[in-house]
Amino acid sequence: MLLGFLGTWFRSRNDLTLENLALRQQLATFKQKTPRPRISGFDRAFWVLLRGVWSKWSNALILVSPDTVVRWHRKGFRLYWDALSRKGRKPGRPQKDREIRDLIRRMAAENPTWGAPRVHAELLKLGFDVAERTVSRYLPKRPPNPDKIKLWMAFLRNHRGAIAAMDFFTIPMLTFQILYVLVIIHHGRRLLLHVNVAFHPTALWVIQQLREAFSFDSAPRHLIFDRDSIFSAYVVAVVKSFGIK
Repeated sequence: MLLGFLGTWFRSRNDLTLENLALRQQLATFKQKTPRPRISGFDRAFWVLLRGVWSKWSNALILVSPDTVVRWHRKGFRLYWDALSRKGRKPGRPQKDREIRDLIRRMAAENPTWGAPRVHAELLKLGFDVAERTVSRYLPKRPPNPDKIKLWMAFLRNHRGAIAAMDFFTIPMLTFQILYVLVIIHHGRRLLLHVNVAFHPTALWVIQQLREAFSFDSAPRHLIFDRDSIFSAYVVAVVKSFGIK
């Protein structure tokens, strides 16, 4: 009980100190002699840093809206990674040979029902070592098929009690690192089955998360996930070994 009281007291003292610091920083900005307070790079860096270390930062914010601080952080994040990508090479991913790109588009044009998995399989038969995700990137955009959408929606309605899904989303950190968050949810119950984070997730890490999420014969009948390269053939094989389609 005493430790809990001391912990609460220290947290309240820290909150008060940070709030005073935030208010003083904004007061210094308002005291500028220009007709309109000018927000400097230091001001932006101060609030981005404060947002990363104090959960109640928005309560003390008067100068701008909280969304503006979030936008500053995202802009800095983009500038940082853009500078890294331009260092010593051209920005973006290197393109595949023109021969492969033209062949992908030709297959898709001559076979309108083929998707990325079928085109990828045919390319492998022809001896082209290319990833399925690369094939997806070069396929021409097609209008959605209403019949397929109806079938998919009917499948979801009829089997949602036996469907789970997994996917990653990313969180930009204060230090401009990327934190990857894996989320596994159950569609029928809208229940969060498992969540974990990693800076450098691998296929083996994903498999361990699946084992923790679907322990004691709790695996669903169906699992939905995209063609992210981390969901490799090894991950798919492990998913099938659980009896999941």
